[in-house]
Amino acid sequence: MPSPEEVLVRERKEKLFSWIKSKGNPYWENFSPEDQVERVREKFSYLREGERTGAQVSLAGRVVAQRTHGKATFLDLMEGTGKIQLYGRLDKLGDKYHLLSKIDIGDIIGVKGEVFKTRTGELTLEVADFTLLAKSLHPLPEKWHGLQDVELRYRKRWLDLLVNPKAREILMTRCRIIKIIRDFLDERGFIEVETPIMQPVPGGATARPFQTYHNALRRNFYLRIAPELYLKKLVVGGIERVYELSRNFRNEGIDRFHNPEFTMLEVYQAYANYLDIMKLTQEIICEIARKVRGNLKIEYNGEKIDLSTSWRKITFKDALHRIGGIEVNLEDDTKLRKVARECGVNVDELTKSQILEHLLDKKVVPHLIQPTIVYDYPYETAPLAKRKKDDPFLVERFELFIAGWELANAYSELNDPVEQKQRLKKFADERFIDQDFLESLEYGMPPTGGLGIGIDRLVMLFTNSASIREVILFPQLKPRYNL
Repeated sequence: MPSPEEVLVRERKEKLFSWIKSKGNPYWENFSPEDQVERVREKFSYLREGERTGAQVSLAGRVVAQRTHGKATFLDLMEGTGKIQLYGRLDKLGDKYHLLSKIDIGDIIGVKGEVFKTRTGELTLEVADFTLLAKSLHPLPEKWHGLQDVELRYRKRWLDLLVNPKAREILMTRCRIIKIIRDFLDERGFIEVETPIMQPVPGGATARPFQTYHNALRRNFYLRIAPELYLKKLVVGGIERVYELSRNFRNEGIDRFHNPEFTMLEVYQAYANYLDIMKLTQEIICEIARKVRGNLKIEYNGEKIDLSTSWRKITFKDALHRIGGIEVNLEDDTKLRKVARECGVNVDELTKSQILEHLLDKKVVPHLIQPTIVYDYPYETAPLAKRKKDDPFLVERFELFIAGWELANAYSELNDPVEQKQRLKKFADERFIDQDFLESLEYGMPPTGGLGIGIDRLVMLFTNSASIREVILFPQLKPRYNL
């Protein structure tokens, strides 16, 4: 016995075949709307109840609601700028009126007619002519109340966008944030570039890469885990203010904050250090808040976050001690492992850098709701960062935390080619040391500050989204058969 949806699909196919027989194939139709809903609403906002314009407009969009009252039919038409009511009546359309019965919710139509305002104050287009442009063979979910199954929303994002206004709002906010960032940096003399996604050596971060093979060159390549080394080569080449909005790939786990494919902003400024980049970071985020939210006070997960005050700054060691309640000598590896075990961290296969990051994530980060900059990290945590003059066990690195998670990572870039080579040999996988990058440093890189901001997390913050999958249009998911 067919399911209710199978019955509906069959009925819609029959309506399509009937339309093809009487009017021709709708998929062959061309229709160029001369107007948009938003412009129509603005143009005729002066209308009083019951007033007609005599003006003809043409629109195209998707039918999202349908109501029939005797010899009159009402439809709601939605397109990219908004939604408007359509009104079709038998005495106006004549023989065409019966074709309205073949229009279903979800169908895409082109329509022409006169704009008027009903006695109840609804701006409406009275249909003079219409045509079917594409038939929706499946009914829209939940009669326009949205998709309830979260997994289905991510898997069928096109349906989510159709029936979930929040999904469309997140998409538009993401686009605005990226434009704001570009405008902000462009106005300050930064140049946007594109660097390779396929790299012979995956560098610039510590992560497991995705590997592929180039047949013509007969060699392995890797999807980039970060564009950092290429961007610093450009600084060596005289591009003193440079940035990239890059797609990065890391062959690691999936959770609320991680997707194997994600978007990063990386910025490099010559003759700057991590203190200059702290200021730049705050300016970027406050600029976004002002233009997206209208002020510097936002809300995330029920917490009120104030971006307008002086952001808290605390050293890595003080953060562990004052916030995490951990007293440890960062230079004593044995005691560090002992303290980490007492905090519930399984240290058996972790490096010192990983242990320190686990302690910070476990004991400190969840408490950092208001904007907090943690700075002066142990040098083991950042092999590409410059050491502090007065304490060689620390590097000039900071991370920004808001709402209990990391949003940005930055440091004064290590530009000493000899030390950089030594540090990479000590802390990095020998296979993944970029010799070209090391050679470029030998030509001289000016003192430089670098910044990385996770765009997906930034969008999560400004849209109050609980998961990274809400802000990525097509997130990676488990195969259907594993669900």
